[in-house]
Amino acid sequence: MTRISADDFTTFQSLSALPQSNMLNLSSLLALWSLGSWAATAPGQEDCPVTGVPVIAHTGEPVGKEQVYNGTNQYVTGEASDVGVLYLTDVFGIQLPQNKLLADSFGRAGYITVAPDLFNGTPAPGDINGQPSFNLTKFLADHRPEITDPIIATAIDFLRAELGVEKVAVTGYCFGGRYAFRVLAEGKGADVGFTAHPSLLEDAEISAITGPISVAAADGDDLLPPERRLQIEAELLQTGLPYSVALYGGTRHGFGVRANVSNPQEKFGKEEAFFQAIRWFRAWA
Repeated sequence: MTRISADDFTTFQSLSALPQSNMLNLSSLLALWSLGSWAATAPGQEDCPVTGVPVIAHTGEPVGKEQVYNGTNQYVTGEASDVGVLYLTDVFGIQLPQNKLLADSFGRAGYITVAPDLFNGTPAPGDINGQPSFNLTKFLADHRPEITDPIIATAIDFLRAELGVEKVAVTGYCFGGRYAFRVLAEGKGADVGFTAHPSLLEDAEISAITGPISVAAADGDDLLPPERRLQIEAELLQTGLPYSVALYGGTRHGFGVRANVSNPQEKFGKEEAFFQAIRWFRAWA
């Protein structure tokens, strides 16, 4: 008898929500499993045909390259595609290996991906809580929207003018999550967005979006507590645009990038949030 793993069952549950006209019957699914074909179609199990590694790689060496465009350093990864991903980092910037590895994951999923150096080579220290001399208030003031927006605009121009993408899908984490909303405003250049645990997000930035957006939230996030999540949902509803909000149990602020993957709940949350973004981009880009 064919055994169905927990991952297979989760995927089967998601398939059951599809219209009947799009459903494979059970016997066909079992045939796929018995032939070993399911691994090539289940999102969490898919291997990249070029590298032979899972789409999401939590460890290892980044495979992209850094290059300068109009004075701004960009981390570029993936092959040419009609839809490009603009990856907006947390305060740890493209210098954080996990950010490069996650950008690589979008590249392996089929999107040319560009992550601009939002902090011009001076991101927040990796052990931010263990650096008493680090002034977070000053850091955020030094990288306020008037400073950060032009950097992101350069990256969007790079995607469109140099890399030839037709649509821009933005993904933003923590600090970058706020800017995922900002670049979805009229004329800012992004077509569809995803964000995980956004911080410092203002209501006016939500109401200004003109494209679909999906949000991944942690249930243990002091920067995005339950009452603020509800406010964000209410603002999104008022836009009249497609949106989704997913809450991941057993996770904390930063899980979308810096999850403790030895913790099953955090690992699941990070991986599922990634596929949340991929499914959203495929649906709306």
